[in-house]
Amino acid sequence: MIRPIIIKALEEDIGHGDITSSAIIRDGLEAKGLIIAKEDFVLAGIGVASECFKTLDPEIIFKERFGDGNKVKARKVIAEVKGNAQTILMAERVALNFLQRLSGIATLTSKYVEKIKGTKAKIVDTRKTTPGLRVLEKYAVRMGGGFNHRFGLYDAVLIKDNHIELSGSIKKAVENVKGKTSHTTRIEVEARSLKEVKDALQSGVDIIMLDNMDLETTRKAVKLIQGKALIEASGNINLDNVREMAKTGVDLISIGAITHSAPAVDISLEIKPL
Repeated sequence: MIRPIIIKALEEDIGHGDITSSAIIRDGLEAKGLIIAKEDFVLAGIGVASECFKTLDPEIIFKERFGDGNKVKARKVIAEVKGNAQTILMAERVALNFLQRLSGIATLTSKYVEKIKGTKAKIVDTRKTTPGLRVLEKYAVRMGGGFNHRFGLYDAVLIKDNHIELSGSIKKAVENVKGKTSHTTRIEVEARSLKEVKDALQSGVDIIMLDNMDLETTRKAVKLIQGKALIEASGNINLDNVREMAKTGVDLISIGAITHSAPAVDISLEIKPL
């Protein structure tokens, strides 16, 4: 699943060839490149970066100095790459793009995880990912200490507001699901009010997502549910208020921002001829 993503990214960037490097650098020139952190961050995607180089040339030597999930300090060398100079330059941007993007996600996730330390809550991601990169971005979330929500529409039931609107009620939506899915399938329902929380409980769902509820309403919902279902909080949660939300007693806190708004970290490649 990952290799086709890498191949597509390389094809997008290289096209029919690197006209700059091929005009400047003599054929056969060997070089060594150092991939360097320009700031502190949590690393994710080092194996993807390695594969970018090796996809173009299996003879490329890629040595990792840090592994995914490691905290890296600014100015540290993350990895070194040796081989054909033109090949290194052709793969450079794509490899760094993956590293910067995935490490950015891991780093932001780790900040949320750190904020809720000592509570029972877990930070989970959403489907708000870059099209085509979901498997990598959700991997980066795990490297930052977070957990994955469903990967897509196919692997879990999540009844949202539009499903409820089109079905007529939470009760009807849940009945429809139970009538057409296996008894082993867990059912989650999005609730926007305490009344909808009660409706979800009466329908016997497994997980209740508290959608855009403030802290006081969330506390009331947690007391109302009393452990009869897992509780997920979602919406309007950020680094400033995530700890207070975690202290309400919810089990899961889903944060779309850790994938859709994570800033890329600063990483560079410095290269010299051998």
